[in-house]
Amino acid sequence: MTPRERLIVGLDVPTVREAETIVETLGDDILFYKIGYQLAFAGGLEFARELAESGKKIFLDMKLLDIDNTVASGVENIAKMGMSMLTLHAYPKAMRAAVKAAEGSGLCLLGVTVLTSMDEQDLVDAGYEYDPHTLVLKRAEQARIAGMGGIVCSAEEASAVRKVIGPDMALVTPGIRPAGADKGDQKRVMTPADALKAGSSHLVVARPIVKAEDPKAAARAILAEMATAL
Repeated sequence: MTPRERLIVGLDVPTVREAETIVETLGDDILFYKIGYQLAFAGGLEFARELAESGKKIFLDMKLLDIDNTVASGVENIAKMGMSMLTLHAYPKAMRAAVKAAEGSGLCLLGVTVLTSMDEQDLVDAGYEYDPHTLVLKRAEQARIAGMGGIVCSAEEASAVRKVIGPDMALVTPGIRPAGADKGDQKRVMTPADALKAGSSHLVVARPIVKAEDPKAAARAILAEMATAL
């Protein structure tokens, strides 16, 4: 894959109008966009459908988790929307239900292991007995067994996760920050080049592009850095 196929720009903005402006500004430089809760609940689901119909690839970051039938029904409808990727929390039963529902659709299902905003103390506070690294690897293995299309994890875990899931599954890493960029609320981050070298297949970048003074220049700089690492 080319850098353009690997870079996913997070449309983490509050309105569809702002998202439209970003897409218009970035033009043909960017193929892949992520839409999460913030935009989804402000008209972003229909916008996602429109982007897909225009030829863009869409990563719908919904982090689904519910009873099996509900997960399956949601996945079936999301596949009909023409989405390229969809996240759900990497719980074995939910993943198995989602995989069955997505059969034949081309939708790449991604298991969310541990949020990149969470560190070991956060997991302790949430009642988990595992540290982030151990829990990420455990869930990665469960995702592989369930037949998922890929994994979402921190780039810090990418190398170890790649050994667990093998060469074919997608490995999507948020928390990507160019050298010198503000980490924001992310706790486990890595530069684009280092993330690719560690085994990531796709990089999610939001603020360093969408909040830049010149988003197009910022995106092109990241694409260029990715090209040097490939």
